[in-house]
Amino acid sequence: MSHPDKAAQTDKPRSGPERHVPFTDHLGLCREKAHDGEAVISVELRDELLNNHGGGHGGVVMTLLDSAMAHAALSRVDYAREVVTVDMSISFMRPAAGRLVATGRAIGGGRSVCFCEARVVDATGQVAAQAMGTFRYRDPR
Repeated sequence: MSHPDKAAQTDKPRSGPERHVPFTDHLGLCREKAHDGEAVISVELRDELLNNHGGGHGGVVMTLLDSAMAHAALSRVDYAREVVTVDMSISFMRPAAGRLVATGRAIGGGRSVCFCEARVVDATGQVAAQAMGTFRYRDPR
């Protein structure tokens, strides 16, 4: 049985600056900026995105960091290619609450890989988590 929104999803691009990623759409991630190797991605935490302690679930925070770094890497090449995450290291600093904003930056690499860093600040402006990641470029399919 197909998903009710399956037809709508196939109309959306899978690469390029307006690419559709069903999982990040499901979480409610919003790309606020992606230009010249820097990206800003945000999410408003809702009850279903929380852990059993009432803070933002680690998987949501990790996805936010991954998305910010991926968009930073993609914006570095004007979205002419795609990226896949090769490696990611995360440090959780404090429980995340409210509106979370991740800023990702491309900090190095070459034609085949891009090294990135990102941090998430919570609604109080404090750093909730930070990450470093390696992303492999590939040609669009």
